[in-house]
Amino acid sequence: MKSPLRAVAALTLLLTFGGCDLDESAPVAEVEVADPGVTQPESDEPEPADTEAVGPTPTAAALGDAATVLAALPVKGRAPMTGYDRAMFGQAWMDADRNGCDTRNDMLAAHLTEIRLESNGCVVTSGVLADSYTATVVDFVKGHGALVDIDHIVSLGNSWATGASFWSMQQRAALANDPLNLLPVDASANRQKGDGDAATWLPPSKSYRCEYVARQVTVKQKYGLWVTPPEAAAMQRILVACPGEPLAEDLAQLPTATDQRVPEPTPTRTPAPAPAPEPAPAPAPAPAPEAPAPVYFANCTAARAAGAAPVRVGDPGYGRHLDRDGDGVGCE
Repeated sequence: MKSPLRAVAALTLLLTFGGCDLDESAPVAEVEVADPGVTQPESDEPEPADTEAVGPTPTAAALGDAATVLAALPVKGRAPMTGYDRAMFGQAWMDADRNGCDTRNDMLAAHLTEIRLESNGCVVTSGVLADSYTATVVDFVKGHGALVDIDHIVSLGNSWATGASFWSMQQRAALANDPLNLLPVDASANRQKGDGDAATWLPPSKSYRCEYVARQVTVKQKYGLWVTPPEAAAMQRILVACPGEPLAEDLAQLPTATDQRVPEPTPTRTPAPAPAPEPAPAPAPAPAPEAPAPVYFANCTAARAAGAAPVRVGDPGYGRHLDRDGDGVGCE
C-alpha cells in the first residue's frame, strides 16, 4: 500500500501542437511523487560515462602504419616550381638545435662510426658510413665531396611542388634541418636522385625501399605535404610488399653522438738521435672550422615575398642591411 503522502496524478493531455491533437485514447500515465519525508536509497547504478570527454591528441605512432597514413594523405597535382631556390629554405646547414655545431656535422657524427673531429669538437674529418641507399661501406674523409652527401629524404624540390611553396621561410628552414628528413648517404646515389620523388627514383638497395618510402610518408604527414598521383601509386606499390611497415621515428631534436666523438690524436714525433736534441717545433694552429656561407635576403621586398618579414636576428635570411635602425628587427 502506498504512503498517504504519495499521490497518483492522472494527467490527460489535451494540448494541441501545430494543429494536431494528442490521442485521447492513449493510456493515462501515472506519476508517482516521492514523499519528501522519506530518505530514498542510493542507486547502485554506475554514473553514466561522459560521452563528450576528449582523448589525448593522436601521435604519429597512433595513426597506423605507413600504408594507412599514405592512404590518408591528400593527392594533388604538382604545384609550379616558380620561385624555387635552395635559399628559400634558409641558410644551408644552420645550427638548428643551438648546440654549437651545424646540422651537416651533427648528422655525420650521429650516423657515421669511427669518426674523428677537429679540435673544435664539431667538424667531422673522417668516419665510416654504412650507406643505406647502396648497401655499401663508404670511408668518409673531409674535403672529398664526392663521398658522402646529406640527403633530404623528401627532397626540397619535391616539398616545394607539394605544398612548401606556400609556407614561410621559417617553416621551410625547419623542414630542411629536421633530422627526420635527413640522412648521410653515398653522394653518387644522392645526385642521381636529385629532386626526384618515389615515382622517379628509389634506392638501388631494394632491402631499404620499404623503410625509405615509410620515412617519406612520415615527413609528408608531419608537415602536411601532399602526394602526386604517380608518387602515391609508386609508394603504394612498394608498401604492398611490406605490410605493416611502421612510420619512421620522429626525432624531437638532432641526434647526438657524444659517445662516438673521438678527438683527433695528437701526432707524436720521435726525434732522430743527436748529441744535443733540437727543440720541438711549435704545433701548427688548428684550421678554422668551415663556416657555412650566410644567406641573406637581398632586400625587404624579397623578404616580404618569401613571407619572412619582419626578419629578426637569428632568423634565416636576416642581414644588417635589412635592419636600418639597428634594433635587431629588419623589414618592420
